[in-house]
Amino acid sequence: MTDCLFCKMVTGAIKPDVVFEDANVLAFRDINPQAPVHILVIPKQHVATLNDLDNPALAGDLVLATLAIAKQEGLAEDGYRVNINCNKKGGQEVYHLHLHLLGGRQMTWPPG
Repeated sequence: MTDCLFCKMVTGAIKPDVVFEDANVLAFRDINPQAPVHILVIPKQHVATLNDLDNPALAGDLVLATLAIAKQEGLAEDGYRVNINCNKKGGQEVYHLHLHLLGGRQMTWPPG
């Protein structure tokens, strides 16, 4: 998708603060962090929403990358939150599937 913000990051047209990258996943620091650590983990392939994710291997890649980043960022021991917003009422603002990895502070409940 040529007009997708995150696709532009995958192609290098926009340069995010990358913390992780492999063949299928790109992860970068959120420009509007909601916690001391706030990283977005995206598939390199355009998938608009969680509802559109139909590839179990890609789903696994996203989750395992998120776990690796949590360890890399020193969050695994104390804990962290992983959030996926889906569509308008779910709070999704960019229509390219992304996982929010949040940590570095006590998370509260309910989240929103």
